Amino acid sequence: MKPTKTLHDLGQSLWLDNITRELLNSGTLKRYIDDLSVTGLTSNPTIFDNAIKNSAMYDDDISRAASSAKSGEDLFFPLALADLTRAAELFQPVFARTDGVDGWVSLEVSPLLAHDTNSTLAAALDLHKRAGKPNLFIKIPGTAEGLPAIEAAIFAGVPVNVTLLFSREQYVAAADAYLRGVERRIAAGLNPAVASVASLFVSRWDVAVSGKVPSAPTRPISSCSLRRASSALPIAAPGPSACCGPAPAPRTPKRPTPSM
Repeated sequence: MKPTKTLHDLGQSLWLDNITRELLNSGTLKRYIDDLSVTGLTSNPTIFDNAIKNSAMYDDDISRAASSAKSGEDLFFPLALADLTRAAELFQPVFARTDGVDGWVSLEVSPLLAHDTNSTLAAALDLHKRAGKPNLFIKIPGTAEGLPAIEAAIFAGVPVNVTLLFSREQYVAAADAYLRGVERRIAAGLNPAVASVASLFVSRWDVAVSGKVPSAPTRPISSCSLRRASSALPIAAPGPSACCGPAPAPRTPKRPTPSM
């Protein structure tokens, strides 16, 4: 039995921390799903930056949009959404089979908005609507300004992957923001089952404790690595998780509880 299948059967979620148009067009991502038990995928601006600058597959789309784009982000997000919606479709069978526990992809709001609550919320709502996929997490930073945006996004029914968590206190604050959003949905008579996870990188916490910067992890072939020093905790309820790559592996229950 393949090691990845063994991990999957033990209740672990393997997430690929990479996306490129080549992965999609070549059928490699589908093979990862079918043959290697990969059950999710995450992205960030750096991943897309590497994908776009190292491939000619995006050139035509960029050329067509360049004349009307007002900023680099006007060019970037349509490219990211095009790739991630395709990935979300590939993971849809996993999402359906696990009743929404797995099969997610993640898209991050602009890092430039990390300290702007209103713009972060507006971006999260816009990206969620434009994607139109139930299995797409919107990444929102767990900054002080991000917390109200997390609460409001959950209330609006947007699944959230909380990023940039550097301490236990930040995680608790993110969990509280999630719960406030769920409680507002309950008070409004809305379905409280809105998925959310909080992404924890243990190496970041190691730096806070030891003061030493961890060495950069080596990356095996296919840009797929089993992250040993990080974790993703579902805000809604506890559960085991693992991932493929340096991004978190969500394990989100079907029915998040309104209190913890």
